[in-house]
Amino acid sequence: MKRVSPTLHGRTTSEAWKPPQIVSPCCETVISSSKLSNWVSKIKESSFSGRWQDVLSLYNDMNKAGVRLTEPSLFHPILKACSAISLAHGKSLHASVIKLGVESSTSIGNSIMDFYTKAGDVGSTISLFGCMKIRDSVSWNILISGQIDHGDLDQGIRSFIQARATGFEPNVSTLVLVIQTIRTLKALHEEQKIHGYMIKTEFLAISSLQNSLLSMYADTTMEYAQKLFDEMPNRDVITWSVMISGYVKTNKNHLALQIFKEMLSQSGPEPDEQTILSALKACTNLKNLITGRTLHGFIFHKGFHHDTFLGNSLIDMYSKCNDTDSALQSFTEIPLKNIISWNSIISGLVYNEKHSEAIHLFDTMQNAKIDPDAVTLVNLLQICKHFTDPLICKSIHTVIIRRNHELNDLVVNTLVDTYAKCNLIFIAHKLFSLINIHDVVSWSTMIAAFTYCGFPHEAIRVFHEMMIDSQHKPNAITMLNLIEACSYDSDLKLPKSGHGIAIRLGFASDAIVGTSILDMYAKYGDIMTSKKVFEMISNKNVVSYSAMIGAYGMNGVPHSALSLLTEMESHGVKPNSVTILSVLSACSHGGLVHEGLSLFRKLTETLEVKLGVEHYSCLVDLLSRSGNLDLAMKMVEGHEKGGVSAWGALLSGCRFSFNERIAEKVASCVLEMEPNNSNGYMLASNMYAKLGSWEDVARIRGLMRDKEVKSVAGFSMINVNNKSCRFVAGDRNQVLLDEIRDTIKELHEFMKMDH
Repeated sequence: MKRVSPTLHGRTTSEAWKPPQIVSPCCETVISSSKLSNWVSKIKESSFSGRWQDVLSLYNDMNKAGVRLTEPSLFHPILKACSAISLAHGKSLHASVIKLGVESSTSIGNSIMDFYTKAGDVGSTISLFGCMKIRDSVSWNILISGQIDHGDLDQGIRSFIQARATGFEPNVSTLVLVIQTIRTLKALHEEQKIHGYMIKTEFLAISSLQNSLLSMYADTTMEYAQKLFDEMPNRDVITWSVMISGYVKTNKNHLALQIFKEMLSQSGPEPDEQTILSALKACTNLKNLITGRTLHGFIFHKGFHHDTFLGNSLIDMYSKCNDTDSALQSFTEIPLKNIISWNSIISGLVYNEKHSEAIHLFDTMQNAKIDPDAVTLVNLLQICKHFTDPLICKSIHTVIIRRNHELNDLVVNTLVDTYAKCNLIFIAHKLFSLINIHDVVSWSTMIAAFTYCGFPHEAIRVFHEMMIDSQHKPNAITMLNLIEACSYDSDLKLPKSGHGIAIRLGFASDAIVGTSILDMYAKYGDIMTSKKVFEMISNKNVVSYSAMIGAYGMNGVPHSALSLLTEMESHGVKPNSVTILSVLSACSHGGLVHEGLSLFRKLTETLEVKLGVEHYSCLVDLLSRSGNLDLAMKMVEGHEKGGVSAWGALLSGCRFSFNERIAEKVASCVLEMEPNNSNGYMLASNMYAKLGSWEDVARIRGLMRDKEVKSVAGFSMINVNNKSCRFVAGDRNQVLLDEIRDTIKELHEFMKMDH
């Protein structure tokens, strides 16, 4: 039996080159084989050099000479030329193959399949594959790669499974494609099957396939990725980068930095720019300034400081760590700044509320002839929200129109929100109505805009319009905005309606929405309903617990707040700074001095929660309310963290237990620290008024007039003609006065009635 050996592209030795039959179109004179040999060598040479036009020209010359092309090795370069230049020429060649009767050749069929695949005609590839009598591994590789490359991922995997049943052996590139496809589909079962196949066939020893498999696991479950990583004896820079990036994407930034440090400690490959980018992202997410600065030094040491992407990441890292000076320095050190560099530094300044500096930098950007993009304009609108200047908002709007960004959803939604923050709600609504297709973000933004400007019923109307629009359903953010709009009502009618909608839409058990609802009921004093809502939340987190603890404290149930703190810790939820502040506030308003001091001492000793200014101020308030002014005074004087807020809390506490010596000193310190803030003057004035010291009240009021300090009056909110209105002391709003006067008259008449 004759042995047939496989060769490249599935061609066998039985298909070795034979001199083609060369017949003149007018007679049966045979063309010399030397001329034919010359054509063949020129075609192969031109194909090797990528001169595809020369290949087709030579092929046309052969056709004109009447050469019947039967040599399989020539079809592949000619079809490659057709792929690069002319689909029509390729189809014509396919027709010639059929006429010549050589379509049964596996290698020629593979070349034609490859041509159709590269031309994007996967349908023809599949048809040709179905007609082939003999298929080899090349045939299956072309089919599977074509299906995957052109988006039919599921069919590509099915073809791979079908091919495996026939004994197909994939090549490395096809196997990489299959792994990437399974990674995209996130099919864990298929991931484990392909992993097992690679172990059995010893493909796992190939570095590129190991890294592809590692990337696949990193996208689905880092536990499996870590196991594979631990088993890999040879790790290159891609291996380490995949692990670091994987942990960053899954928000396990501590583990990402741990892997990075392990990489540096070993004598293996050096980190490249991509590895350092992932490590910087971990520092940014953790707001780890110390490690971030160390990485910055490492970047300089390795000579990567000219890399623009790394420079942009450094700006972002320093900005998120609230070090704007270092962010600006990193910006100046970037030799080739792109639009992302400018956006990163402007965004960082906005993030740190350095709005004036951000505007100055934008002016510099314009002077450098850098055109702003959508991200730049959104940052400018964020600045505009801070200054609430309608003129600036309108100016940015004109720039948006000139730059053709009015169709950008992010820009338009931000513009609607900015107009609302500038109290131009009617312009905001007009802009919203001009949007052709509203998405859930635009609906939510408009609801929030009406709520912010004091039109809760309009906000609710927009929500109803959104519900009529079947294309977009509300998300958690939409529900939060709706709950806030309902909270504007003076009684519980609208809030209960909002709560009912949240239940019907399945959002009541959501941690974010449920927390907002329980907080709403707490502000209305309905602590029992707050508790019921809290119990309905399925995935309680630290925010939910903190809100419920705050609700107990707000409504005078401090013991329940302390009990919930214990319950929270028993469920493995660690309190944060907001939780502790809520507990201390509950102790302060409930008079639980011993419990508050005990909690504060425990936290100071264990350092479980980082205590800030507000915690010290709350403890001072607790002590001063209970009459421990001397101890409160010692705490304020002994801790730098106290600041003006702690002095203010102590001054407020002097109303409950007056000590002339302490009161005078505290009032003097508060007014000296913030001479232009009305809060200190009002606290001092109220304290003296409660003690009946009217001369001191007049003195404080005189100081306010002399320094031209304006006080911000408190207000109550009531509903007038289905519109929420603020009722401020001394208000001369005639509508409010008439409504209140009529209400008082009705009440007076009712009281005179004989019951």
